[in-house]
Amino acid sequence: MTAREDRKAGGGVLLAACVSALVVNANTSAVTILLPSISDDVGAPIAQLQWAITGYSLVGAAVIVTSGALGDVLGRRKVFIAGLALFIASCALIALSTGAAGVVGGRMIQGASGATILACGMSLLSVASSGPSQMRAVTLWGAASAAGGALGPLIGGVLVDTTGWQGLFWIDAAIAAACVPVTLRTVQESRDPNRSRSIDWAGTVLVALVLAPVVLALSKGNDWGWASVATLGCFAVSIVALVLFVRVERRASAPLVDLDLLRNRILVGATLAILLVAGSINALMYVLSLYFQNPDGFGMSAFEAGLATLPAAAAMIAITPAITPLAGKIGGGRAVALGFALATVGFAALAFVEASWTYAAFIVPLLVLSVGLGLANGPASSGSTAAVSADQVGSAAGISNMARYVGAAVAVAAIAMVNNAVANNHVEDGESAADALAAGLAACALMMAIWCVAGVLLIRLMRRHRPTGTPAVERAAAAAASTHTIPIEPTARPVHA
Repeated sequence: MTAREDRKAGGGVLLAACVSALVVNANTSAVTILLPSISDDVGAPIAQLQWAITGYSLVGAAVIVTSGALGDVLGRRKVFIAGLALFIASCALIALSTGAAGVVGGRMIQGASGATILACGMSLLSVASSGPSQMRAVTLWGAASAAGGALGPLIGGVLVDTTGWQGLFWIDAAIAAACVPVTLRTVQESRDPNRSRSIDWAGTVLVALVLAPVVLALSKGNDWGWASVATLGCFAVSIVALVLFVRVERRASAPLVDLDLLRNRILVGATLAILLVAGSINALMYVLSLYFQNPDGFGMSAFEAGLATLPAAAAMIAITPAITPLAGKIGGGRAVALGFALATVGFAALAFVEASWTYAAFIVPLLVLSVGLGLANGPASSGSTAAVSADQVGSAAGISNMARYVGAAVAVAAIAMVNNAVANNHVEDGESAADALAAGLAACALMMAIWCVAGVLLIRLMRRHRPTGTPAVERAAAAAASTHTIPIEPTARPVHA
């Protein structure tokens, strides 16, 4: 984003991209609040419906880069509209479902459509504007994405108590449908004539083959046994798929992942930080939603549970203006480490949760860890692209966006496994359901604290990273950091630590 000409994006493209980003992110974050209601309605256990979360992220990880490539080759507007159409269809499928298969299948389709909408929406904004106006447009897109993610649980809770859980998907479908004619009438088609027309379909499939068996093993390992043929077989399939993925990417003319970029220590550190933050956020919202609504926990309604998550979401948004000045002062690597240190403290406090705790006892730990995760995420998101040369920015952004989906899929599966296993073990030992539920949450918090300790250690990879973009660029990246990595081109020669 180095163009000097100040060219404003049209109102239509701005409206379509920002509204669709808000809807996609609100839908994604709302589903965790809906799970107990969906479970009661379709008669499926939460453990099975967990795939509505992990399946979405799994497919998103495989599609996020490919959808952007398809937009470059076939036309960004065309692929963006296809993403909207697929999103509308998936919403209808989920809302009409009477069993877990329809809900999970619909959510997996939404993973593909949501990734397509986000990838192509950002591209449409980028080519429709330039200069300072481009920064303003991207900042607005980032703000819409962040607002959607923050308000999703509250909106979902309101709709569960008024229209039923299906209302969220019907409303989202209607808004997405309204974006279609706006896009057709106001957005010009664009392509990248310099890009190879080759699409890395093999890499896309192999990403799914790497992730799906891992998520399945984490989900079923307690039942199958961790040393069982089924569990070990899943891990073996993932390893084989990973080896094949590396071989395919080295030979592809337009690879899904440019493996040479993984020699860049700052990029690797930033990508791992993004993975850990995304995993922690999604896993935390998953387990808190279940604890808050469980009758043996707080027994909240869906609306009350959505309201209870607002302090965490608000803290992540509130810290955004301070991220860029702090990272510029102490360095991006140190800012990431400081953020993970704060998150460690917050999660460690929650590791002492007991059944006697009231909601008030959760507020301070949630605020601390949310500020920490927000602080870690901003510099990591901008650093993942600012640390590479201008011609590698798109590839670096693709890697970090894929990492965000991977972190969400694997972390939610792991936390669900720990939560179920610990709670069941405590029940078998004769403890009350309330004590067992609290023990499960405490174990999950401890695991996430360990993840954040690992995040602190990433300073060894990112210690030489300092923000290189203009303040406007950095603010845009920070605004969107919880949902998407904005491709920031470096203004100085990147440092390869």
